[in-house]
Amino acid sequence: MERDREGAEASLLEALGRSVRARRQARSLTMRALAEAAGVSERFLAQLEAGEGNISIIRLHHVADALGTAASALLTEAEGHRSSDGGGGVVSLLGLRGAGKSTVGRALAKRLGVPFIELDARVEEAAGMSLATLFELHGNGYYRGLEREVLVRTLAEAPRAVVAVGGGVVTDEETYALLRARTTTVWLRATADDHWRRVVAQGDARPMANRANAMSELRTLLDARAPLYARAHAVVETASLSVRETVDAVAAALPGAGLRRRR
Repeated sequence: MERDREGAEASLLEALGRSVRARRQARSLTMRALAEAAGVSERFLAQLEAGEGNISIIRLHHVADALGTAASALLTEAEGHRSSDGGGGVVSLLGLRGAGKSTVGRALAKRLGVPFIELDARVEEAAGMSLATLFELHGNGYYRGLEREVLVRTLAEAPRAVVAVGGGVVTDEETYALLRARTTTVWLRATADDHWRRVVAQGDARPMANRANAMSELRTLLDARAPLYARAHAVVETASLSVRETVDAVAAALPGAGLRRRR
């Protein structure tokens, strides 16, 4: 019993360290800069990110405040990391349109021998209409609520799968927390130019239709969401990778996902 408790505590500390490190990197902070902002030593911060030692709640509060969040949020993320590391069999691919979620997701699912699911397609099926019509008739709030309901059903029905989620799912804290707690989240990170080029290559002219500042808007959107995407369990840079190389990189980032490659 004592050994189990110690193991659970160590797991939580390791997950907490990953959450702190991901947020620090998302804000482009060096360890020294964060230590100074939080009023803690670099040694303490290094131990925190490494998952070592017993962390004072007061000190954790100072670090969280310097990261623009709350200690409770870091602990919630850590529980999500730990839950996914403990054997959840669903991989969720995150990113803006053009990240390659569908292409990479299908290839990854085939490699792992599990179903591939487009969450937006299931939302459309549940709503009985296209996403465009859904937004026009009911608005973003209704869509986010339905998206969450569909996700809950999907996770119940598919304990092992690769899921491509909508680009804006990270803006809904409740749904994103559910994804992080119940799945292994992977951000397929790309530049704004990459996103633009891939969407246009698919024959989709919507990015620039009647929008003179479309590229600028895309960069702004990506910059705004990057800190949210960075809270994923893993980040895979896709800019210089082929689809196969990206699948390799994602598969390599899933040591605790509960999925095994099928040959």
